[in-house]
Amino acid sequence: MNQPPVLDVVGVVKRFGGFTALDGINLTVAPSERLGLIGPNGSGKTTLISCISGSLIADDGQVRFQGQDITKLTPHRRTGLGIGRSFQIPRPFGSMTVAENVAIPLEYVGQGSRKEIASEARDILGLMRLDHLADTDARALNQIELRKLELARAMACHPKLLISDEAMAGLSGNEVDEILEILLAVNQRGVAIIMIEHIMRAVMGFSERIVVLDAGKKIADGAPEEIMRNPDVERAYLGE
Repeated sequence: MNQPPVLDVVGVVKRFGGFTALDGINLTVAPSERLGLIGPNGSGKTTLISCISGSLIADDGQVRFQGQDITKLTPHRRTGLGIGRSFQIPRPFGSMTVAENVAIPLEYVGQGSRKEIASEARDILGLMRLDHLADTDARALNQIELRKLELARAMACHPKLLISDEAMAGLSGNEVDEILEILLAVNQRGVAIIMIEHIMRAVMGFSERIVVLDAGKKIADGAPEEIMRNPDVERAYLGE
């Protein structure tokens, strides 16, 4: 028996003045699914995930999370329900330690004691391969360490759905592989993941299913091998 989707986007429209950034987007994500979201620059990917996470409100259509209509909810309410998002440009609290940066969202969503929160922060940092830097100020981290901390802070919100927004941009090949391994470990904990990436080998290797946007419309939805052979996707990236 199929489980109901963790996320259901139905006919979402978003306009900016006379420009339609999203034009009737439909999207579902199953529990624990690994979904890739790709498309050329300006295709609507960031607008869509912003409508899902709540930093933008859809002009039409509906966003449902675990069956609940969240279309008009604020971002912090959506976070509390279980939608986590990592941002492409990490902005940690530089003067706080790595562990303290993770403890802040844990305190927001949790009911535990300080000792329990500190222990869970260490567990999340272990998952992110950052536990050896727990007591280091965040301002001292390098690029890949900052990306890991950004993912750790998203995981501290106890997400059922994690939106990974270009967590690998600008990283070396080995660093990309390490982030992929971490995201797979997160997924094995039962967290559904939407991956937005321009690194095609990463998206294709990670995703069970890929959705492609172009000019605010969904032009393809299928397994990675189907997407690679889809002529509409080829035209979107390469032109006629």
